[in-house]
Amino acid sequence: MEIHRAVYLSQIARGIQRAPVTALLGPRQCGKTTLARFIGEKMGATYFDLESLPDQRRLQNPEMVLGSLQGLVVLDEIQIIPELFSVLRVLVDRKDTLARFLILGSASPNLVKNVSETLAGRVEFIELSGFNLAEIDFSSEQLWLRGGFPLSYLANSEEDSQVWRNGFIRTFLERDIPQLGITIPATAMRRFWTMLAHFHGRTLNSSELGRSLGISDKTIRSYLDILTGTFMVRQLQPWQENLRKRQIKAPKIYFRDSGILHSLLDIPDLHSLFGNPRLGASWEGFALEQVIQLIRPREPYFWGTHGGSELDLFFSVKGKRYGIEFKFSEAPKTTKSMRIAVDDLSLSHLWIVYPGKDAHPIDSKISVLPLRSIAGIIPRQSNNN
Repeated sequence: MEIHRAVYLSQIARGIQRAPVTALLGPRQCGKTTLARFIGEKMGATYFDLESLPDQRRLQNPEMVLGSLQGLVVLDEIQIIPELFSVLRVLVDRKDTLARFLILGSASPNLVKNVSETLAGRVEFIELSGFNLAEIDFSSEQLWLRGGFPLSYLANSEEDSQVWRNGFIRTFLERDIPQLGITIPATAMRRFWTMLAHFHGRTLNSSELGRSLGISDKTIRSYLDILTGTFMVRQLQPWQENLRKRQIKAPKIYFRDSGILHSLLDIPDLHSLFGNPRLGASWEGFALEQVIQLIRPREPYFWGTHGGSELDLFFSVKGKRYGIEFKFSEAPKTTKSMRIAVDDLSLSHLWIVYPGKDAHPIDSKISVLPLRSIAGIIPRQSNNN
């Protein structure tokens, strides 16, 4: 089965037109190469797979080789040879360069040293995730259970999906992280990653995590930054409003792919998921990632006070403020906390997103909305995409 990812294809095409370098970033195996090859075939691109030894040899003199090319040049898994970023800067600054570059990476610019500075003003970033609800025609429960990685979601059975995800986790720990020049034992990172699964949807408490694992707060933050920079984990930052209230300042931790979360929690099927105590947190994280992918707010936040008021997702679009609460319930209701958030944050609207089918207003500023209907509520805010 093939799933056509028209929105991302359009973003990439626009990026190639606008900028000399377009960076398509996202976790390994999320479909970057498939999209790049599709566009490359249409444009007659020159393609380099930087995991391939022959292609690495072709680029032993990268400035000369890349500087002689015309049209679109695709560099896949560019973080493996980080010195190419400075070469690209030299090439795109030359007036006689006839190539445009599409670079694919499985690590964020913050994790690959000096990338942001090297290509500042010359690169357009596009972040690719796994499949989302707008791209599939059938079971959202399957997407929730298996996650959005194409080979996991499209597997022939739950067992096949689970086997693929377990292999992905092992390869990520034993090969992908070392390729970034990070020397952390795979067993230590796996213990941390598994423990972090139990903190999914919670505010980060480095001391508590550190005590559980017998490591320092500094090591916790280092490990967490690696998982964040490789698109495995999202650190949702807290919004700070000018209020006379003590507000939460630590980020919330979410797994970006629900299938990976379920593998680390040893949840093999829907029956096990619905009986797991982390059910609500799992659905909240899944729904939050879907909303962020479909609405694409420039800067998503959560908000909370030490008095107990909170908002799962807060963002602004065209000067208006919006909030979303996620409720795994068939009949979600408003709470005092929601009404405080509407007033304290001056929200234009707050949606209670749930897994049901019917949308209805509660009052002029609060309404209930099925997760499936979230994409059309707000015009997407451009993020240089």
